[in-house]
Amino acid sequence: MDLDETNKAVLYLLQRDARGLTTREMAEEIGVSASTVRNRIEQLEAEGIIRGYYPIVDYDKAGLQLHVLFICTAPNPKREELARAARDVSGVVTIQEVLNGQQNIQIEAVGTETDDIARVSDELSAIGLEVVNSKILKSFHKQPFDHFGKQIVDDRNE
Repeated sequence: MDLDETNKAVLYLLQRDARGLTTREMAEEIGVSASTVRNRIEQLEAEGIIRGYYPIVDYDKAGLQLHVLFICTAPNPKREELARAARDVSGVVTIQEVLNGQQNIQIEAVGTETDDIARVSDELSAIGLEVVNSKILKSFHKQPFDHFGKQIVDDRNE
């Protein structure tokens, strides 16, 4: 799907604040109608460009003090299969496949105590991943990709 300026602006605004903005507010920022924004969101979802809406959870405030990044190695032919299998490990919250290098899967997991994290590491090893390293994460920050309509929104609001 080719993304025009309106689609890019919609993606930018959804990344910036998907929950807090109404389609009317988005339309005002972009300079189109609210029905255009709704139609574009539906089209982007149908095309699989927008795959979901997820909250950013502060695990520490939620009582899950241990937020850990596991750096793993998987044989390239089995990388996708092992990444899919890691979804079933309790405590795993995100999985990223990396295209190059030996450390080609990164997995975030959360827990309340070191036993939780040790169990996750053991289960990842049991499914065939080699856990190369682990790091305790302190905080998480996310921002919209500025290629998606930031300039359109900024220009419109000047």
